[in-house]
Amino acid sequence: MSAAMNPDDLQAQATEQTGLDDFGDPSYREGLERYGDALVHEAQLNDLGNVALPPSLVAALVNRLKVVDWAKQHPEVTGERIEAPVVVIGMFRAGTTFLSNLLDVDPSNRALLGWESQDSVPPPLPGERKTGPRVDAAQGGVDMLEMLNPAISAIHHEAASDPTECIAVMGQAFQSISWEAIANVPSYGAWWRAGDNRGAYDYHRLVLQTLQSAGVRGRWTLKSPHHALALDALVDTYPDARLVLMHRDPATLTGSVCSLINVMSSTFSDADHRPYIAQHWSDTLEESIRRIEDFRARRPEHQVLDVRYADLARDPVGTVRGIYGSLGLEAGDGAFDAMDAHRTAHPRGEFGGHRYDVTEFGLTEAAVRDRFRDYIERYDVEAEHLDRPIDA
Repeated sequence: MSAAMNPDDLQAQATEQTGLDDFGDPSYREGLERYGDALVHEAQLNDLGNVALPPSLVAALVNRLKVVDWAKQHPEVTGERIEAPVVVIGMFRAGTTFLSNLLDVDPSNRALLGWESQDSVPPPLPGERKTGPRVDAAQGGVDMLEMLNPAISAIHHEAASDPTECIAVMGQAFQSISWEAIANVPSYGAWWRAGDNRGAYDYHRLVLQTLQSAGVRGRWTLKSPHHALALDALVDTYPDARLVLMHRDPATLTGSVCSLINVMSSTFSDADHRPYIAQHWSDTLEESIRRIEDFRARRPEHQVLDVRYADLARDPVGTVRGIYGSLGLEAGDGAFDAMDAHRTAHPRGEFGGHRYDVTEFGLTEAAVRDRFRDYIERYDVEAEHLDRPIDA
């Protein structure tokens, strides 16, 4: 293995930066090893990838060290209750970010923000979540990535103070779909999907407990495409979680996901991975649907609320009102007016239009819709046209 990806060396760098050496539950280690090996032998990294990705792994280890140490120094943290979180599940590009940003403006809610997922210790005090030196530092990293690859901002702009995916935290357990999104690593993806993901969710809970322990509490609103592939681990960790499943036209979703992954991974590799991306992420969508259906059949006592992306795009606030009503949620003061104002202030395409074409990846709209015909009919998913998407 390349010295830059050697797990012992990466851990040593994290320890040197923090003065800490307890990484907690050792289940993270196999994922770190497998991912490093896949980066060397599968990802076909370019010079930037070889320079940029090892520090990303070290940064994940650094935050893990700090979280584990904080819990040791403040044992009351592990007694923090994460009560009935609202968890938005579904594939990348299914509307989970759109919905999460609306939920975030409700003062009763508490999202996982981008900066605090990477710099969790010390936990933020009230008034520190949206502004401050740590927010600014994390925003610098966002700006740098968008400078290196400007197309990312049009596809998925996420400021440091915006809600982020749970996978940002789960990546610190090295059992996460997040690492697949920045490099094409089939052996690593096959490994974590075959596991039970308990270590990742245990660590995820510890991070949430840490973040809320300084007094910034609220109803957690979370999101991740990972959850659809690990629902048993999710609800075993959060038995009272309220699940919201986003549904979107598989042809549009597949085209958008493939475009996103291609743009992100092309930052760190010059190889043409489009055939692999098309197969892998189409298979991931199918596997997500299969696992969700299997979960619903085995655990009917755990409600999953179905929400169509088309409805959310056409009537955002009305759809959120419906979600609140179905889940029995109380809205904070002025929540729906704030959502309406947020929607007006941040129109779709604010950072540029995202155009994509499934044919670029050797697919056709008709073939994708035919593959997912049962799913489309079961959930009455509205077809979109890639040249005139619903959210245009």
